[in-house]
Amino acid sequence: MPTIRIKLDPDFIDSVKQKVKPHWGELGWVTYKRTYARWLPDQNRAENWDETVKRVIEGNINLDPRLQDNPSADVIAELTTEAQKLFRLVYGLAATPSGRNLWISGTDYQKRNGDSLNNCWFIAIRPQNYGDSHIVPDYLDPAQKAVSMPFSFLFDQLMKGGGVGFSVVNENIAQIPPIDHKVDLAVVIDKRSASYAASLKVGAIDKDEWEKQNNDDDTIYYKLPDTREGWVLANARLIDMHFNATNPDHKTKLVLDISDIRPYGAKIHGFGGTASGPMPLVEMLIDINNVINARVGSRLTAVDGTDICNLIGKTVVAGNVRRSAELALGSSDNQDFIKMKQDKEKLYHHRWASNNSVAINSKFNNYGPIADGILHNGEPGIVNLDLSRNYGRIADGYQAGIDESVEGTNPCGEISLANGEPCNLFEVFPYVAEQEGWDLKEAFALAARYTKRVTFSSYDWEISRKIIHKNRRIGVSMSGIQDWILNDLGHRVVTDFENAVDEESGQEIKKPIYDPQAIKRANDLYQAVVNADKAYSQELGCNESIKHTTVKPSGTVAKLAGVSEGMHFHYAGYLIQRIRFQASDPLLPALKECGYHTEPDIYTPNTICVEFPLRAAHADSKNFASAGTVSIAEQFATQAFLQTYWSDNAVSCTVTFQSDESNQIASLLYQYRHTIKSTSLLPYYGGSLKQAPKEPIDKKTYEERTALITANVEEVFTKQNDDQKGLELVDQSDCAGGACPIK
Repeated sequence: MPTIRIKLDPDFIDSVKQKVKPHWGELGWVTYKRTYARWLPDQNRAENWDETVKRVIEGNINLDPRLQDNPSADVIAELTTEAQKLFRLVYGLAATPSGRNLWISGTDYQKRNGDSLNNCWFIAIRPQNYGDSHIVPDYLDPAQKAVSMPFSFLFDQLMKGGGVGFSVVNENIAQIPPIDHKVDLAVVIDKRSASYAASLKVGAIDKDEWEKQNNDDDTIYYKLPDTREGWVLANARLIDMHFNATNPDHKTKLVLDISDIRPYGAKIHGFGGTASGPMPLVEMLIDINNVINARVGSRLTAVDGTDICNLIGKTVVAGNVRRSAELALGSSDNQDFIKMKQDKEKLYHHRWASNNSVAINSKFNNYGPIADGILHNGEPGIVNLDLSRNYGRIADGYQAGIDESVEGTNPCGEISLANGEPCNLFEVFPYVAEQEGWDLKEAFALAARYTKRVTFSSYDWEISRKIIHKNRRIGVSMSGIQDWILNDLGHRVVTDFENAVDEESGQEIKKPIYDPQAIKRANDLYQAVVNADKAYSQELGCNESIKHTTVKPSGTVAKLAGVSEGMHFHYAGYLIQRIRFQASDPLLPALKECGYHTEPDIYTPNTICVEFPLRAAHADSKNFASAGTVSIAEQFATQAFLQTYWSDNAVSCTVTFQSDESNQIASLLYQYRHTIKSTSLLPYYGGSLKQAPKEPIDKKTYEERTALITANVEEVFTKQNDDQKGLELVDQSDCAGGACPIK
């Protein structure tokens, strides 16, 4: 803990509120109130925006390690001024930290769990040691390799609200030894537990009855404490009992006692939300045991490893506000992995819990099967590990081993990561920042310093601490890119295409022509981030960041400011955005009174679907393009532009394509094999589904719908809710593709 804490003065905050008006998007305030406003129990209400920003900025600025030991007056003055600048930047919605930071930064939970500030993580699925971590099974030497470790890491980070990418490529799975034992699992519960009846229905056993029938030395008994760690350790014990190296006594019976686990609906203190009860855990433990028991005498496959991670993810999301985000990375020649979602029964049961991609290198050229899979089910995505290991920005050329420890990526694909490493994000909205008078170089420099401080959190896992302190990786992103470029240049980044020939294959290609001003602006801002990191690293006496910039897909955060999501084009110039609310949500009466159309959700009971008419920035410009009109070729070219001139990490993009463009997928993946580090594709549905999240409309319909909205929802909500209740999230995510968690 710092010896001196930097605090924002209330008079300063009042002065900012008088001068700066938050740049709320049409969905901004509603999205904020539902997603990031924490409950203030002492005042019986949720936070207001200035209170959220104050909490977040103070939580971050006090991570500066110089505050730990009698800082000088100059340091205090420097950080106080910086905190004030950050407050103005974020309060006006010219920029925001990641959604995780908006929810967690400055809370007691952050102080207890430093991992909670990072959106996503990566772990390789192979035997590893726990080391000096907050979770170490008591039957293991911390230095001993265990099959359970990567699954424990994934389970723990998902339970903290992070997403996890994981690698089940051939060389990782081959390190898992053959399975030695079939384990006889019994999950028991006491009659006095409030979850007794519900747990019996999903496979638990009455504790008293089990004790009457079983009492031998071949049994290991573990009573789960009512903690996140208890769940993780129970699963670790189950996995490790299958292997001689971690079960030297060769015991084959395991009893897991869930009697103390809090029931469904109980409050989760610290992180927030409500408990799922032990029922999902019971189902998970039984299912994972069945997966491993089926391989006794042989080895787990990449599909098995993915299934175990998916079953964990399914359990994490049950019954509370967490979202589980997973990306499974398999080998490009593993057809069982590539086709695993074709098993519809398992897909609906648990395999939905991950987006699946394949690892490739720049010599890979068999894109036909990948394109066919994308056409039929939107997967797999691709991750080019060679590019990530040997390139920053493509414009800076080949740099052998510049990021040599990269093994995978976060679930959205914008940050290439080493084993145990997290992504660390902050995004600037340059379109808004310029409107509010910010020097963009200063805004991006502030973002670099914010993310750098996050690397000084107190991390729970030894594997993470080591790689974070070595790499100090940051991810300064920008969102609303299409709005910004169109506003500044009057046209899009790609001005035209010219005929060219691929030097290696001899194939004819359409080579994009980029606007020189766009190149200069991207390069200038990149240098501002790098320079800020270099200067701050010298002040702190730590390594410079191995990489600095990215483009995250955004989503909920972009909605706050009403800008286009990451590098994505607006879905349409005018559209209906549908958001789902729990039927008890106190925002609903205010929305109805204001004139928003509401109706029961046809997919989920006790849920109300609310329709918001939206207009994209520059919707009427002749150069405006939307996801429904821009070509697949231009989307690839735009991603390549950002990877070349802006992002030294990666660029997250979900390229949308029309049905008549599907024949271009394989050739475009091949064309940009030396440029794009990761990408995914989905067909453009255009709102054809019933109650689709987004439905394009024309300008006339937009004007008719907005004319029905007669009041400001923030003002109406405030009048209606002197005694507010906590707001629960139903259907939002921190990225456009829905892969990353919010909290």
